[in-house]
Amino acid sequence: MFKQLPKRTKQNLKLTTVLLFGLLIWFIPVPEGLTAQAWHLFAVFITAIFAVIINAMPIFTSSILALATVVLTGTLSTKQAYSGFSEDFILLIIVAFLIARGVIKSGLGKRIAFLIIKKFGTSSLKLGYSVVAADMFISPAFPSNTARSGVLFPIVNALAADSGSKVTDGTRKKLGAFLMMTSMAGITLSSTLWLTAMAANPAGAKMAKEVGIEITYGSWAMAASLPVLILFVLVPWVIFKIYPPEIKETPDAPKIAEEALEKMGPVHRNEWIMAGTFIGMVTLWVMSTSWGLDKTAVAFLGLGVLMITHIFTLEDLRGEGDALGTLVWFSILYAMSKYLNELGFMGWVGDHIANSVVGFSWPVVYVSLIVGYVLIHYFFVSQTAQMLALFSVFLSVATQAGVPPEMMAYMLLFATNFNAIITPQGSSANVIYTGSGYIEPGEVYKVGGIVTLVNTVIFLTVGTAWLMLVL
Repeated sequence: MFKQLPKRTKQNLKLTTVLLFGLLIWFIPVPEGLTAQAWHLFAVFITAIFAVIINAMPIFTSSILALATVVLTGTLSTKQAYSGFSEDFILLIIVAFLIARGVIKSGLGKRIAFLIIKKFGTSSLKLGYSVVAADMFISPAFPSNTARSGVLFPIVNALAADSGSKVTDGTRKKLGAFLMMTSMAGITLSSTLWLTAMAANPAGAKMAKEVGIEITYGSWAMAASLPVLILFVLVPWVIFKIYPPEIKETPDAPKIAEEALEKMGPVHRNEWIMAGTFIGMVTLWVMSTSWGLDKTAVAFLGLGVLMITHIFTLEDLRGEGDALGTLVWFSILYAMSKYLNELGFMGWVGDHIANSVVGFSWPVVYVSLIVGYVLIHYFFVSQTAQMLALFSVFLSVATQAGVPPEMMAYMLLFATNFNAIITPQGSSANVIYTGSGYIEPGEVYKVGGIVTLVNTVIFLTVGTAWLMLVL
């Protein structure tokens, strides 16, 4: 619609469109069952998202304008609006950014990247598959997909940088953007595959048990195995086609990587320190639930070690503006999403979706509820919050319509994970990748939307047939 216009005119029209869109929703009569506060908060939230989708403004800009709007209009109190800045898991994301810088600076990231390139580096697609495979291998031990992204991101970042793809020189699409998007999509699959790969999974299994549905580690892995295996093959290829890297074949890369490793020589002091710190952090993250440790405090401890040993310095910190920007926009959107839920908007939407399928045959109810559950994640910034708010409601409606309860429970819990790439803020794990600069938020809405569609189709077809066979 805007393509043929001059750049300045096009941008002004986009901004005008966003303003009119927001005003229209704000002044629509408040739907029955909602308070004016909930509706106005929704109007501001969806307008901020709309502005990013049509590329009218960066996500940072749209978020701070949204924050100003909800406070100045009295939609949220200052305490409510700023509450996201006190969330520990958001600080974990920021510290993960800084530790990733230490991995790169120490030389350890370069060494790991060259080792991966040496083994799998003949094509960009093979590198993408290797990153997703590594994620699936380590994910059973990580009940936090945010912490897991903190492990994977430095490796992907190093792979991109040492392949000559950098944000600073405008070559992000050479390889880095593809690898970041693929790794982010891979986390949705690894989180779906294992009961212990995401914090909401055990909580959902416990909620299912309260209504008589037993979900064990083994039954979860069996139920998820076939659709996830198919998507492991399919998703990197789909991203390669719709969001291709500029470099596709790299037949000489393994040899170049081998020569680079020889030139680097033996592991240096800083690499040993970084490796020890990293392994220590991963170990504490894995044992955090058993030992009662806070994951964010573990990350701060690791960062402190890197600063004491001068691997990461205050000068390095001054150059990490992207981390600060990410802290701001994600904290704002998280707080708005949280209060949309607390003010009843999410439950209202969930109830309307549930009520709209009453009277239909159970297959129609089943598909409609799963699709609705996936799409409503546009409004949630927390997978766990969505599961806690809607799981029981959707399961109850489906069961009353004749949907097999076990099948519905599994599919809702799987959808809590495979819908996470639908927006840049759809998972706290996404934020690390989006904040890297390799991926633009608007690209996540487009590519992530397609990946979510692929995930949903495979789970509703192959996944459903597989569940009916194994349950």
